[in-house]
Amino acid sequence: MVSKSYSNLLELASGESPTFGLMSRRIPRIMTVAGLISDIDDDKSESVCSDPSSSSALRDRIIIVANQLPIRAQRKTDGSKGWIFSWDEDSLLLQLRDGIGDHDMEVIYVGCLKEDVHPNEQDEVSQILLETFKCVATFLPPDLFSRYYHGFCKQQLWPLFHYMLPLSPDLGGRFNRSLWQAYVSVNKIFADRIMEVINPEDDFVWVHDYHLMVLPTFLRKRFNRVKLGFFLHSPFPSSEIYKTLPIREELLRALLNADLIGFHTFDYARHFLSCCSRMLGLTYESKRGYIGLEYYGRTVSIKILPVGIHMGQLQSVLSLPETEEKVAELLKQYCDQGRIMLLGVDDMDIFKGISLKLLAMEQLLMQHPEWRGKVVLVQIANPARGRGKDKSMLVVSEFIGCSPSLSGAIRVNPWNIDAVADAMDSALEMAEPEKQLRHEKHYRYVSTHDVGYWARSFLQDLERTCQDHVRRRCWGIGFGLSFRVVALDPSFRKLSMEHIVSAYRRTKTRAILLDYDGTLMPQASIDKSPTSKSIGIINVLLRRAVPADTRVCSPSSEAVHMFLL
Repeated sequence: MVSKSYSNLLELASGESPTFGLMSRRIPRIMTVAGLISDIDDDKSESVCSDPSSSSALRDRIIIVANQLPIRAQRKTDGSKGWIFSWDEDSLLLQLRDGIGDHDMEVIYVGCLKEDVHPNEQDEVSQILLETFKCVATFLPPDLFSRYYHGFCKQQLWPLFHYMLPLSPDLGGRFNRSLWQAYVSVNKIFADRIMEVINPEDDFVWVHDYHLMVLPTFLRKRFNRVKLGFFLHSPFPSSEIYKTLPIREELLRALLNADLIGFHTFDYARHFLSCCSRMLGLTYESKRGYIGLEYYGRTVSIKILPVGIHMGQLQSVLSLPETEEKVAELLKQYCDQGRIMLLGVDDMDIFKGISLKLLAMEQLLMQHPEWRGKVVLVQIANPARGRGKDKSMLVVSEFIGCSPSLSGAIRVNPWNIDAVADAMDSALEMAEPEKQLRHEKHYRYVSTHDVGYWARSFLQDLERTCQDHVRRRCWGIGFGLSFRVVALDPSFRKLSMEHIVSAYRRTKTRAILLDYDGTLMPQASIDKSPTSKSIGIINVLLRRAVPADTRVCSPSSEAVHMFLL
């Protein structure tokens, strides 16, 4: 049985009969007994809840959603039409499966391919990816993708989240609402694709990164009890920077429609909580080591844990013949000539500070001429999302997410060239036993807190956060990106006017409690004296109150005196 909440909202608005995606038939969730309509909500359009005896026989399932699928695609080169697909071993989305376990949980991916696929081929490609890799491909028109990804994501969000205000065209330029509309449209398209495969009562959904920050609102609107997590892989800026974003509240409210929000560091989480406090008036509290935000009766949990590396991949890369050959070449070229080699490993983007590192190297040789001819800097520049290599004594920027976790590294402000040069000198002068001790400490940490540990920990917290979903009474309120869910305890009951009138007439002693600002008086009124109309209503209420000891109380002492007159 499929509930009305599965249907496309646009179709309902147009009066057409609900239709359902083909994907739901391709990846069925079989129930051994008929679905039962939940009796938790008063609303007649609740979602379907399967019988516990049937769902327990099925593997849990998680839908992982990101801008890009963990898939490599290339056209066939033998002259025939078609594509060749394979897993992208560099993709974090693929690596996190080590923490989930294929035997414990089924994994489905939703995202875009890196390559453009002609519309005539999209159905065939979708079928192949779904049946072979359990991937749901999301195809976007080129113009829409450009405005969404290269426009809003890379020109608006990405610079701002890295503390670059849009003061010039090179830094993103003035806010462009058409780019924002494209961003929202793409997030809705992703929601439509998820809708085709999700079983909202059972499946977990894990959304990744700033490309899909409003997706939680679309999912929560369609499935009030969806079990939804979000992890931000970029920094979250301080409130002073974030508040310059014209759609600041829309993004915050969208993220708060998730059940669990993850950040790399405590600083990023603190900035997010500060924004929620200053812009939405929300407060948070920490209980038993967990940070939670109360949002319309729902508890939105905050997770702080940096993404680890994939140790198996790292070890396999180090054991490759070409890696060993390159290492031997560098050792022969520099170390065998009596030089100490400084190794830099960074992705190729403007926030990695490669140019600052080169300036610091220059400053090192100027401040410490004794190192001239004895030390050489070898810089490895990886493409974005490339795989990393080996490390020894570390000098790391204090701005990167992993720096708080690597306590044995020398942390520096990369903008302070002199300080970076001094840190390089300290690393060169450090005794070998000290280097080895710090290296072993880092190795133990990254070995035990790898990407599998991160994924497993996040999912465990998501399960804990969502465990009481089924017993909550939920109502959706608001329109557009202001939509949110009001969650109430099962014992909550709506006030009945008939019950209030009946109880009022039966009682012999009555206390009438009246709020002042915002009730008897407009909230922003300068004149705090009540109007004659308000006084007249109170007098009518008092005349109808038969008992002589009826009392009228107000938080304002002036109001109490006035009403007693």
